[in-house]
Order: sequence, then C-alpha cells, then structure tokens
Amino acid sequence: MANLKEIRNRISSVSSTMQITSAMKMVSAAKLKKAQDAITAMRPYADKLTELLQGLSATLDADSGSKYANQREVKKVLLVPITSNRGLAGAFNSNIIKETTKLVSETYANQEISYLTIGKKANDAFKKSKKVIANKSEVYDDLTFDNVAVIAEHLMDKFVSGEVDKVVLVYNKFKNAATQEIMTEQFLPIVPVEGDANVNLDYIFEPSKVEIVEQLIPKSLKTQLYKAIRDSFASEHGARMTAMHKATDNATELRDQLKLTYNKARQASITNEILEIVGGAEALNN
Repeated sequence: MANLKEIRNRISSVSSTMQITSAMKMVSAAKLKKAQDAITAMRPYADKLTELLQGLSATLDADSGSKYANQREVKKVLLVPITSNRGLAGAFNSNIIKETTKLVSETYANQEISYLTIGKKANDAFKKSKKVIANKSEVYDDLTFDNVAVIAEHLMDKFVSGEVDKVVLVYNKFKNAATQEIMTEQFLPIVPVEGDANVNLDYIFEPSKVEIVEQLIPKSLKTQLYKAIRDSFASEHGARMTAMHKATDNATELRDQLKLTYNKARQASITNEILEIVGGAEALNN
C-alpha cells in the first residue's frame, strides 16, 4: 500500500504542475495577442523610417554628415542583449545569451566589450564579467516609447562622446507564436545604404536636408530600439506560450501513465488479497 500512496502523491503533484503550466499558457496567449498587434502595427513604419534616414544620410557630404553615422576604427563595442525578466520560455533567453557570447568570442574577439542589458536574464548572465555599464530591466514594467527613448538617448550619448565605437543589438525577432529569429543588428553607427538604393530619392527639403536629417535621425534610432524591444516582448510571450503548451502536454501524458501504473498496482494488490483470503479458507476447510 505504501507504493500505491507514493504513486497517488506523484499523480497529485503532476496534476498541480499541469494546472500551473496550463494557466501560464493561457496568460501568455492573452498577452501575446496585444504584443503581436503592437509590433505588427509599428514594424512597417519603423522599417520605412530607418530606410529613409539611411538613404538621406548617405547623400550628405562627409563634412555635413550626421554624428550618428560617423564611421571610425572599432576598438570599443557596446552589446545590448535583450531578454526577458522571467524564465519558463524555452530557449528564448538562452539563445540570446549564447549569441552574445559568440559575438564576444568570435566577431569582436579583439575589441573591448561592454554590455547594456535589457532584461534580468541577460543581466544575470553577464554581470559576473563586471562589464555591464547599465541594466534597464525596469523598462518592461511600463513598456512605452518614452521610456525606451531614454535608453536610446543613453546609447547615442555613449557613441557621440566616443566612449564606444559601435553599438549592437541582440534580440529575438517575432515571426509567429512558435518561431523567433535571433537578430544581430547594428544600432550605431548608422549602417550606410549599399549600392544605389538612394539614387532615385527626389524630395524637396525645407529648411534643408542636413537639418531635417539631424532632427529625424534621433527619432529613427529611438524607434529602432523600441521596435527591437517590442519584437522581443512579443517573442517572449510566444515562446512561453509554446513552452507551457508542451509542458502541459507532457504533464498530461505523465499523469495518464501514472494513473495506469496506479490502477495496475491496485489491481495486483486486490488480487493478492483475494488469493490470501481464498488460501486461508482452503486451509480452514482442510
């Protein structure tokens, strides 16, 4: 009977876990819809604004070019890994940490590295290196453009002052609930347009192209960072919903197996008791 009690306890434990994972799945599914709508709505605007500003910046003379497009020798690189504050989202956070570590060991092996982390999981992973200049995990408490703009301004100030020569974002791009694409995106300096992508730009500028570019580029950079964090936020809920769905399925399968084992053990126990009673009766008759 002790064995049966142990199996009952395991069934109860698995059932409780299944209820938790199922609830987390439903919560993430509800949050995913809102996050997905937000990134889907802003992505075309952000992409077009970035494309336009890159094209305009490329047409400026070297002397009048934007300070955010200043291409210099890369000695100091600031990496911005974007993760979540919570786990239980499958490989969502670990993929970003692995990709960032890979950049440090391979792509930027000869450069001085520092981090500005967004998300507690990224901060926990890199704070031991003592190269984390700031942790902006609190941005998820109120994810608005204004709050993200403060982080973008901090990154821009670091670049313009010469404290860093390059800023790179590492984040998950949302594709659908089950799929996230790891992105390594250069934030600063502004990536110049390749080829003749800007040749056919035929705009009338008022007051001047230089002034317009200088005013719009900061806004474009803030929008770029906001889009990256929004992408990551939607990806987080998609990854967590998928992970909790799989966990619920696994818990259901394990619970069914335990119930089958319990029923077999209970049946065997009852059979043994019947045999003992029959055996005792036969002994009395003899």
